[in-house]
Amino acid sequence: MTSGLRKGLTSYGDAGFSLFLRKAFIKAMGYSDDALERPIVGITNTYSDYNPCHGNVPQIIEAAKRGVMLSGAMPFVFPTISIAESFAHPTSMYLRNLMAMDTEEMIRAQPMDAVIVIGGCDKTLPAQVMAAISADLPTVVIPVGPMVVGHHKGEVLGACTDCRRLWAKYRAGDIDDAEIEAVNGRLAPSVGTCMVMGTASTMACMIEAMGLSLPMSATIPAPHAERFRSAEASGRVAAEMAKAKGPKPSEVLTPASFRNAQVVLQAIGGSTNGLIHLTAMAHRSPHRLDLKKFDQIGREVPVLVDLKPSGEHYMEHFHHAGGVPKLLAQLGDLVDLDAKTITGQTLREIAANAEDVPGQDAIRPRDNPIKKEGGLAVLHGNLAPRGAVIKQSAASPKLLQHTGRAVVFESVEDMTLRVDDPDLDVSADDVLVLRNAGPKGAPGMPEAGYLPIPKKLARGGTKDMVRISDARMSGTAFGTIVLHITPESAVGGPLALVQNGDMISLDVAKRSIELLVDATELERRRAALKPPAAAEEARRGYAWLFNETIMQADEGCDFDFMQRTGPGAAKG
Repeated sequence: MTSGLRKGLTSYGDAGFSLFLRKAFIKAMGYSDDALERPIVGITNTYSDYNPCHGNVPQIIEAAKRGVMLSGAMPFVFPTISIAESFAHPTSMYLRNLMAMDTEEMIRAQPMDAVIVIGGCDKTLPAQVMAAISADLPTVVIPVGPMVVGHHKGEVLGACTDCRRLWAKYRAGDIDDAEIEAVNGRLAPSVGTCMVMGTASTMACMIEAMGLSLPMSATIPAPHAERFRSAEASGRVAAEMAKAKGPKPSEVLTPASFRNAQVVLQAIGGSTNGLIHLTAMAHRSPHRLDLKKFDQIGREVPVLVDLKPSGEHYMEHFHHAGGVPKLLAQLGDLVDLDAKTITGQTLREIAANAEDVPGQDAIRPRDNPIKKEGGLAVLHGNLAPRGAVIKQSAASPKLLQHTGRAVVFESVEDMTLRVDDPDLDVSADDVLVLRNAGPKGAPGMPEAGYLPIPKKLARGGTKDMVRISDARMSGTAFGTIVLHITPESAVGGPLALVQNGDMISLDVAKRSIELLVDATELERRRAALKPPAAAEEARRGYAWLFNETIMQADEGCDFDFMQRTGPGAAKG
């Protein structure tokens, strides 16, 4: 088996010349023959001036390189695209699959015996793991880590749960311009990902539980020295994996590891986005994620991590309480502790070494959970034949069983223009409906599912309403919000048939979401339905590829030609 510089030689019709030319050009960078004979560890560089979440990546790279070299291998840093949630138009999710393709092809195209992927901001880690599964080269994941907390008037702040809470207060007139501006400078006091249990933290925790990153790597704050010591240790592990030619993702990611990720997703009160990303990751492997089984896990696994938006604490508190290893110890037989990790350790060994922190209450024992059921519930009904999801742990208990009148917005733009109109016919008991915001309809399934409370209701004291859509929402968001309605309205899903004034029934305990309209009337509406025309920009380039091949939320929103198919694909 070839390794190092001899891997994947450029095709010139003469292998000897290909290697000679490769070495001649790389020596222009000052490398010695000794360095070039070592196993190679590729290290992705996802730093960008547009990506404050990844602001510590240069330091992580240097630490990882140090670890690789201390273990006798050679690091090669290479760039891939960088995705930052609040800077990507129309939405970062639109670019996740592009990043997965970019990362996979760069891993395949360049000589390396193992790879370190460095990421954090919401869609980056799933894109990188999707790529790693498809390329199946020994892989170590290094999350960039969460920010440290901010402070305002004696209150601890965290982006972006408190972003949303305080912005809602500003919309309601409870905070003035000067105070919201002060808050704006205090919500994100350091580089790193959101310090609540948003999508970035959710993915980092699941990936650690799946065995693809080092213990504690999900929770170490981005600016802490420990983050860079962990990166150095990750470099050492990657070097050993490069020498041993494994383990590969296909050897680590078993049905047990995917189930463990689902258990952890429920136990941390994780982001609804985590379900889409985990589905996409699983469907790049021989395995599959079953929504009904996931929901059953949610009925059996309590929320044990007391973090916003489901609880009260922040990621640094989770870390200092013992992180994912302590959570695994508390979960016990709810997870498969015999699952292997890239270090060779089992989760049982990692859990046994978890720190015991007297008095901590960020990670609860199973007999004292913050919620008796898991964070996420999967709903079905005539409005969502292939499923929808709600973060029940961050919803208002009184709204988990609710019937109300539909107030329909045709698109994100329509909602933006009309939601604060004083003449909007809406009351607090109504159900806000947003459609044409799914994977194909938006495009990119933006985080628009967190529909704002109409200003006239917010100023009257309304804090929450039932809101439903085929969009996503940030993992940092809270409220009684039904998301990922599948099929989406743009492909003719039932959401396209809802009219103003229709009654909609939500019953989370029964896992149902129903449009209370006679089936005959729905068929009449369907016959009159006209499919939306594709946007002008969808006729070329990446937009065309996206529009033609994007799959639905229950399939992970991957491109149809990227998922693993055939007899090797097993559901479970």
